[in-house]
Amino acid sequence: MKKGIHPTYMNTKVTCACGNTFEVRSNKEEIHLEVCDQCHPFYTGKQANASRRGNIEKFNRKYGLNQEKKA
Repeated sequence: MKKGIHPTYMNTKVTCACGNTFEVRSNKEEIHLEVCDQCHPFYTGKQANASRRGNIEKFNRKYGLNQEKKA
């Protein structure tokens, strides 16, 4: 590696909007997130199954996948 052309690599404090904090290594001093693994619905298992089902049904209606084929 050439000297003097690379940014400094340091411990970085990451702060989420939910209040969760953790450390990673980066070239920035601080990073602010809106969603982390502690508050994201997919990782916490608090996803609304009803809304997902509604989206699937909406897709099927839009593209006619629920309709029986007419002879």
